[in-house]
Amino acid sequence: MSDIVKEPSHYTMWKIEPITFIMDNHLPFHTGNIIKYAMRAGYKLYDGEDEIGSEITDLRKVMRYAEMRIEQLDRAMKDYI
Repeated sequence: MSDIVKEPSHYTMWKIEPITFIMDNHLPFHTGNIIKYAMRAGYKLYDGEDEIGSEITDLRKVMRYAEMRIEQLDRAMKDYI
């Protein structure tokens, strides 16, 4: 039996797991989460959701982290000007 904490099936199918790619490339938190959620979209099933709903949930998370980063950059740009 696989360890769902150390090796969740929705990540171990890839040649390089998202966490390895993220850490090896020293990516920022928001970028890492965008990669993580995009890679597992359609593969992780959430309780109470079907496959399509679960995929939509992960894709919404991708969008949310991108939106948060855009908001952060917008604030920084306003502070800079």
